[in-house]
This record gives sequence, C-alpha cells and structure tokens, in this order.
Amino acid sequence: MLALKKYFIILLVCFQFLQGSAKDYPASLFGINSDGVTLNTRSIQFAIDYIQQQGGGRLVFDVGRFLSGSVQLKSNVTIHLLEGAVLLGSLNPLDYDRKGLTAFILCHDQQNVAITGKGVIDGQGRQVARNVVELVHKGLIKDAFRNDRPEVPIRPMLIYFRSCKNVFISGVTMRNAAAWVQTYDQCKNLHVDSITVDSRAFWNNDGIDIVDCDSVAITNSYIDSDDDGVCLKSHDSLGAICQNVLVRNCTIRSSANAIKFGTASLGGFKNIKLVNIKVFDTYRSAIALEAVDGGFIENVEADSFQVLNTGHAVFLRIGERRPGKKGRLENIRIKNFTVEIAATKPDIGYEYEGPIEDMPRNISPPIVIAGLPDNIIKNVSFTNIEIKHPGGGNSQFAKVSLNELDKVPEMATAYPEFSKFLELPAWGIYIRHASDIKFNDLKLSCAKKDYRTAIVLDDVHHSEFISITVKEPEKKKSLYQYKSSEIVFK
Repeated sequence: MLALKKYFIILLVCFQFLQGSAKDYPASLFGINSDGVTLNTRSIQFAIDYIQQQGGGRLVFDVGRFLSGSVQLKSNVTIHLLEGAVLLGSLNPLDYDRKGLTAFILCHDQQNVAITGKGVIDGQGRQVARNVVELVHKGLIKDAFRNDRPEVPIRPMLIYFRSCKNVFISGVTMRNAAAWVQTYDQCKNLHVDSITVDSRAFWNNDGIDIVDCDSVAITNSYIDSDDDGVCLKSHDSLGAICQNVLVRNCTIRSSANAIKFGTASLGGFKNIKLVNIKVFDTYRSAIALEAVDGGFIENVEADSFQVLNTGHAVFLRIGERRPGKKGRLENIRIKNFTVEIAATKPDIGYEYEGPIEDMPRNISPPIVIAGLPDNIIKNVSFTNIEIKHPGGGNSQFAKVSLNELDKVPEMATAYPEFSKFLELPAWGIYIRHASDIKFNDLKLSCAKKDYRTAIVLDDVHHSEFISITVKEPEKKKSLYQYKSSEIVFK
C-alpha cells in the first residue's frame, strides 16, 4: 500500500505539470454557445479534435450553459469547467452515442485526459430517461424494459471511459445522470479527486463504477446516489481484475450500498484500501464485498469509518450465481468503525428510495458474513469496532430460533444482499460457513429488548472473539455456536 500511495503522489504531480504547461483554448473560440438552447455537439467535438491535433491543451468553458449531445474526449485534452459553467446534456436520447454503453462524455483507448474545474456536468437525466421510455413505447428503440424501465445500456450516463491511461477527474460536480453517473472500464492510472456527485435523477444511479481498473484513487469526494455510491466491478474472467484501488476521505449517502464490489465478479479484486469514510442515511450496507460469479476478493483493508443512520454495516458474501463457478473471499481487515444502525428506514424521504419490500421486518444484524458449505470465507479480522443497534426485534415476524438454524436458506444463486436472508437469528453479528474470523475490541449495544442473540455462529471454525463487550436491556448469553469448533470468546 505504501508503494501505491507513492505512485499516486507521482501521478498527481505529473497531472499538475501537464495542466500548468497546457495551452488554454476558450470555448468561444470555436463558436460554442452558452445560452443553454443551442446544440453545441459538433462544435465541441471540433474543438476537442483541433486541440489534440495541436499537441494537446485545455478546452475552457466560462460561465454559461452549454447544451450538447455525446462528445469523444481525445488524448492530451482536458475539459476545464470554470465555476458557473454547466455542460448540459441534450434532452433528446438520439443525441447520445453508444460505444458499449451510452454516455454524454465518451473516451476510448486514449491517454492523458482530464475533466477539471469547479463547474457542473448536468445530464438532465430524469427527463432524458422519460424520453427514452417514450421511444421504447413507440418501437423506435428496442429494449427488454424490465421493471417498467429501460435497461442501463440505452440510457446515457455522464462519463464512460474505457481502456484509457492517465485519467484525472477533479473538482467538478456531476448531476442528474439517466443511468450510472460515471464508469471507468479497464483504465489504468485513474485519479478522481474532490468531486461532488448528486445522483438522484433516475434508477441505477451509481455514483462511480470502477470496472477491472488498475491503480485508482478516489479521494476527498462527496457522493449522494440513489444506487451504490462507489461500486467496483469485474466483468473480465480472462485476466483483467480490479486492483490497487484507494478510496480515501469521502462522504457517501446511498439508497443502496455506500461501497460495494462484487455483484459483477467474474475476475477479481485485490489490494483495495478504504480509509476515512463517512456513510450516512444509507439504505443497505456501508461496505458489501461479494464474490458470487466465480471471481475472488482478497487483501482488502477498511479503516476509520463513521457510519450513521444506516441499514447495515458490513456484508461479506460468497455465492454461486453461475453453476460450477465458485468465488473466493479472504484476507479482509476491518478496523476503527463506529456504527449507528437506523431504527427506521434510513433513506426515507429521498428520491427513489430503496424498496421497503426488500427489507426484513426485524432490523438485521449489522455484520453478516455468509459463505457456502463447500466454499467458506477465510481470514477476516475486525479491530476496534463499536456498533449501536436499536433492537426491538419481534419474535412474531418469521422467527428463526437457535435450534432451527438449518432453516436459514443458503441462496447461493440469489442476487447478493444481506436482506435476502430476511429474518436472521442474531441482532448483532451472524456468521455462517467461515474460518479464521477474528474480532478484537468489539463493543455491541442494543437499545431495546430483542429476542435474538447478539452473536450467532453457524459452521464457523478456528475463530477468536477477544475483548468483547455486549450491552442490552435483558442480560442473556451473548454467543451461540452451532456446528462450530475452536472458538475463543472472552
């Protein structure tokens, strides 16, 4: 991790040098209009192409609203948005290009590219998505139209970069995408710094998606998204993986998960560090690590999280959505967490809330670790963890008693979310099919009387629970073991 930090310092210095030495070209030079009405797609693209042909530089947008459809960013070119400048996405879905995915700003197989400044990229996504729906209904666009909405590939995201090197995104505000806000796919040397994401315009509004990228830093940013805040994915089973990723000094709110990786997990994830993260008003997990498509997750460290008014804290999952494709999840380190679990739906009142129907009626245990009988989760450590749970579990809601743990479904092929298990027999920690799990300095408190046990282990082996404090209104045994061995608890 020290080598990764040193690398990003060098990368940032290089970008600063490039920005300082690059020639500036004002948007007005190319007849790009700032009235918010004139469609500037061709003039913006001409400007980008021209600047690249001159050896590179910055296309600078001053105060105004610059309407456009899709543009292709080219090597050695920076789009720079001064404060008060708004790049405004066209309302016509046919003004957007699809290159694998549909996006406002596309960049494929380029290097030394950047989007910087204190301006705004506004996709006008809610109206664009509704216009896509109209085109589907008219039969002009073909789409599966699942869940009464068009699929992600035909809805424009704000940014889609693929197979690019040396990418710098800094300072800008990204607002109102019709799908995922920004996706970086198989890119190398990517730094996203000090951005704001306001991503509540439509369904599937992930704040940022990192797909099979190498050497990534996401720092000092604020993300408010209807779907997952920071989402790492691996689509490539032939060698590309997500690796050497740093997420640091970020605040995240989500009507899904704050940080998630693995729902697309064909390849793998390794050397991931998540540091100094604040999570609030989040519907599902602060962190969800999911190896469910045959890929692996290893060497992940999460340090210094403040989790407030959130539905769940940590979800670790191995699944088998593809028959015969078994995942691997091991060597995870989680430390210095303070967690306050919401007593009611944590994202109530936000646009596009998480569906209440997906949640168990009793508040789930904040930590769920769930492997499979023949594919266990290994080597996970928790250090200095404090969790406050509202309690109040009602035994009339589909109670699973401690002598009925075999009734908890395995759900190996299900979409991985902690809530899929519905009612679980623990209020604090539930661990199943795991080995070498270590807790050191754990404080669990429950505000109201709860019929469930604080910590439940099912098929857990060679694990330690050291310096454990459990507080709840009714004094009872804090740990229950089933089919487990070599457990130290003190």
